[in-house]
Amino acid sequence: MDDNCAKLVHMSAMSDHAHIATARRVLALEADALTLMSRGLAAPFVKAVETLMAAKGRVICTGIGKSGHVARKIAATMASTGTQAYFVHATEASHGDLGMIGQDDVVLALSKSGETKELADMLSYAKRYSIPLIGMTAKADSTLGRAADILLQVPDAAEACAETNAPTTSTTLMIALGDALAVALLESKGFKADHFKVFHPGGKLGAMLRNAADLMHKSAELPLVLSGTPFIDAVKSMSGKGFGVLGVTSPDGKLAGIVTDGDLRRYLTSGKTAVFIDDVMNRTPLTAAPDQLAADVLRIMNERKITQIFVVENGKPGGIIHMHDLLKSGLA
Repeated sequence: MDDNCAKLVHMSAMSDHAHIATARRVLALEADALTLMSRGLAAPFVKAVETLMAAKGRVICTGIGKSGHVARKIAATMASTGTQAYFVHATEASHGDLGMIGQDDVVLALSKSGETKELADMLSYAKRYSIPLIGMTAKADSTLGRAADILLQVPDAAEACAETNAPTTSTTLMIALGDALAVALLESKGFKADHFKVFHPGGKLGAMLRNAADLMHKSAELPLVLSGTPFIDAVKSMSGKGFGVLGVTSPDGKLAGIVTDGDLRRYLTSGKTAVFIDDVMNRTPLTAAPDQLAADVLRIMNERKITQIFVVENGKPGGIIHMHDLLKSGLA
């Protein structure tokens, strides 16, 4: 390697090191601000959660600029976790969208400085109609801070980009405080995975929250025969369903065992002769419950290296899931 190449490699390494140092400085600065905010949480936060819990209407999140983007994100998080929330742009509110806000609503207004002039009409409207106003700002003695019925003050910490004062640390604090509100509300309402699933039917997240009952084949599709079915008849029934497995039920309708393609191959090469399907079946098969998460079913099937599983409730087979069903749902 000549001297010029060596210098370039050295300069690149130094540049990478400088970038990492910058990243660590930013993350440390924001982490310190988050810790400071966490330690300062007190009665106003509790009152804010209680006010939001008691609201008969929606949470109206609003702001301008970067604070507006954060407000929109908070509204989305709340809406997806069981709290009716909506974002209203403060400027649009002054041009007719104030009519979207009702007296049963609660306004959550964001502004680091608390002096965002575009919020003025929103603040006046909230006061005029006695709509609870929660203010999120770094300045308690600001227009927003004084107008708020509940003040959620974030630390007036230095922005990560000190030269331009671009919103960085302040937006991180607001996002985190918004998340804290959303999770506190979620837990207070007893919002669980089943509820979350209703708002997230699509994508991998939605697939992970689906239950076995959502994906299973049922009724006439089920490959089932009664205990005591002749071996040949049972094999024909198994072939006709196309799952590569057969469930054997007892007279009371409970799953007595299963037979897989592999079980048949092993039995036929063993030299034994079966009269009834009961002679071949596995009497202790793995099963899933209807309310079991599909992600958990996939994990079990992967661990046990099986491609089908019966869904059983009170001992009776109500459905069957094939590995293909889990893959098609977007789980893997």
